Amino acid sequence: MLSITSHSFTDCHALAHALAGRVADKLREGLARRGKALLAVSGGSTPVHFFRQLARMELDWSKVQVVLVDERWVPESHERSNARMVKAELLQHAASAAHFVPFYADAPTPEAALVLVRARMAALPYPFDAVVLGMGGDGHTASFFPGGDRLAEALDLSGTALVLPMRAAGAGEPRITFTLPALLDTQALFLHIEGEAKQKILADARLGLGEARQYPVRAVLEQTRTPVSVYWCP
Repeated sequence: MLSITSHSFTDCHALAHALAGRVADKLREGLARRGKALLAVSGGSTPVHFFRQLARMELDWSKVQVVLVDERWVPESHERSNARMVKAELLQHAASAAHFVPFYADAPTPEAALVLVRARMAALPYPFDAVVLGMGGDGHTASFFPGGDRLAEALDLSGTALVLPMRAAGAGEPRITFTLPALLDTQALFLHIEGEAKQKILADARLGLGEARQYPVRAVLEQTRTPVSVYWCP
């Protein structure tokens, strides 16, 4: 059975501090082991406090590469750009020395830029040292959205694709995302959620109750390759 460990906090600032400490430890381990480190983070509003804590952690950030788990296909000038948020909240203070590798390229669609983006991401120094996932109210994680046009391919543990475009009714813009097998190639996998509603969604997904049986996050919880550490606060 897959190891899933849960860490609950009454204060989301305490969660942010604890999670930042664990991620920083994994980055330091990577730096000590191979002289470089690779971190994948999620966008949205949930990780802001975590980013602010992580940005102040002392380590050799100049040897760390940071990527997003997924991205909306919008330029960094757009208010919904995850890259914009990562640069504003994470790549500050000590972490300003890190090297950020963006998904977005100057093309009208993610499909049009797929060859370029795949080459860019294939050049990263895998495995990840840490991957931090989030979860939406519809049970999506990364850009694994219910009804996504390439959802089955993205979740296929035998698949060889590193990166895929994704379009779904609940996604808003077209997206681009690492696939599940790509994200599982990590030294540490974290799932960061906040709020009572998301805690229930996650619990239902773990148990396979009702419509939660179809939540894409369940694929992360059911896989047996990589242990998952869940960090939650109300």
